[in-house]
Amino acid sequence: MKKLLLLSVVTLVGLIFIGRMIYLQVILSDQLQLEAENNSVKTIYDYPERGFIYDRNGELMVANQVAYDVMVIPKETGDTDLSKLSQLLKIEESRLKKKLETARKWSTKQASVIVPQLTQEEYAPLQEQLRKFPGFYIQRRSLRKYLVDHSASVLGYIREVNQSTIKKDDYYVQGDLAGKSGIESQYEKELRGQKGFKKYTRDHYGRAIESYKNGINDVAPVAGTDLTVTLDKELQEYAEQLMINKRGGIVAIEPKTGEILTLVTAPNYDPSLLMGRDRSKNINIILRDTVRTPDLNRVLQGQYAPGSPFKVINALVALQEGVVKPQERFSCNHGYNYGGKKKLGCHAHSSPLAMNRGIAESCNAYFAQIYRRIIEKGSTSSKGMDVWHDHVTSFGLGDYLGYDLPVGQPGRIPDGDYYTSRYKYKWYAPTTISNAIGQGEVAVTPIQLANMTAAIANRGYFYTPHIIKKMNGEAIDNPKYTKKNYTTIDAKHFEPVIEGMNDVYKSGTAKYVQIPDIEICGKTGTVENFARINGEKKQLTDHSVFIAFAPKDDPKIAIAVFIENGYWGSRYAAKIASLLVEKHIKGKITRTDLENYLMTHSLEYEYAKRLSDKPFKINEAVDKGRISKDKEADLNKLYDSLSLQILN
Repeated sequence: MKKLLLLSVVTLVGLIFIGRMIYLQVILSDQLQLEAENNSVKTIYDYPERGFIYDRNGELMVANQVAYDVMVIPKETGDTDLSKLSQLLKIEESRLKKKLETARKWSTKQASVIVPQLTQEEYAPLQEQLRKFPGFYIQRRSLRKYLVDHSASVLGYIREVNQSTIKKDDYYVQGDLAGKSGIESQYEKELRGQKGFKKYTRDHYGRAIESYKNGINDVAPVAGTDLTVTLDKELQEYAEQLMINKRGGIVAIEPKTGEILTLVTAPNYDPSLLMGRDRSKNINIILRDTVRTPDLNRVLQGQYAPGSPFKVINALVALQEGVVKPQERFSCNHGYNYGGKKKLGCHAHSSPLAMNRGIAESCNAYFAQIYRRIIEKGSTSSKGMDVWHDHVTSFGLGDYLGYDLPVGQPGRIPDGDYYTSRYKYKWYAPTTISNAIGQGEVAVTPIQLANMTAAIANRGYFYTPHIIKKMNGEAIDNPKYTKKNYTTIDAKHFEPVIEGMNDVYKSGTAKYVQIPDIEICGKTGTVENFARINGEKKQLTDHSVFIAFAPKDDPKIAIAVFIENGYWGSRYAAKIASLLVEKHIKGKITRTDLENYLMTHSLEYEYAKRLSDKPFKINEAVDKGRISKDKEADLNKLYDSLSLQILN
């Protein structure tokens, strides 16, 4: 028994010694080697080239340029002379201290960006001097270079990731850049590529001196995917020129594919402002501009009453429901009386009118009467409204549409339940009569209006609007964008409506903006506009709206233009739409009279003048809305004094 116990003790002691030897010679050795490696080896990320962005014709819009970040590893900084370093980096010492503290909180051992996006000129004098400050070094990266000075709202921009993004995606580390809006955000994973890294041995100052183990552990970066988008660069640039000193949005779609040809929101800004050392300052300026709101994408996020362009939808629904025939005539006595002294007004024109002239003349009385028939066809007003709602939403209205851009609003197409919950009494078709002319509770975004127009151009179907066309030169094969979305309206009912839209140009409300040799179908709109200024509700200048597609029988473009405070439809929106149709189809402009008008008239002056509580005079240099450049400062002072809350 004693022998067995002794043997057990000897065996146990032996095992302990063996285990200790293994730990010291294998495990601890590896750990010590790793620690030694961490102390003597520096890992530097090798950032890939971000994917290029081309327009539909292969024109390069966004490329890359070399930039340099000043990095820091807090643990290695020692007693750095921050006063001298701040002078070298050309930043305030207090700001440098704050950045270092932020870096320490994130990690003392891992690198953080202290000064990002230096140009080659800014980097050159730092290259040697920075070696005197332990823990600081330069990291080369690829930065965006915008080859256009427009399209910021659709291209988007890249920005340093925050902690929330880092937690969600372990690809990113402190100081990395990622797309924050537009195409840059929507296709971030494709554009960013895959980071690589290189290991270097370093001296006691932390400086990289040579490749570690001849680069055997290095990983090469993988470049991002090049994107070809559906935008037409020239059309986009021209559209932005037409929107100078105006507010609103333009969106054009190719009906046969759903490809977005142009998407412009105004006011806008040069995308290159959000690159380089001044980007943070410029971003703050843009975000704090609560009057112009250049960061708001009005095409995707602006929810407006559609006005008279919505009448063509009511015409289609009325035909589908069989409550009207195209030849039936309705009287208009400067409007429509729908109960007691209540009247929906209308401008002067011939009477009575059938559907064709009702559309061409934009008669409110005509559409009020056919809308009422639609709602009253149901056994109750609520059920009639539900039928109307289902037809209208089949055109993509009241929905986000599913396009491949990261922001949007659904708009609003009310149904029976909406009014039943809104009104505590029994309601009838006249209660909602404003819907007949695109006012009332109806709200749409400009991209929905353009998509609706594409569905009409196609005689009853549309493709989901999208911005992506190719990836690395290969056409996309996504059924989401190649599947036809059918409306609830039979194809036969579109012809009389399209004839009416064609007559809008030939003899109706847009007859003065015709384009030679192009059969265009369109519809003007004038939208009432209210705002609350210093607590008081005031009516402001109406919005100018226009939808169009062309050519009539082989549509290549469907367009919606929405101009805030643009008066009536043909004053601004119709002129812009006509010029863009001509530019797209002909490749040149012949209606230079329309172009000259748009290039020389400013709505910024009118907008500011009508919102101001105080007398507003710049001087005699401002005439009929034209603003000389030397008076922009006066306008900016006025904008800062305004307090505006748009009513929902």
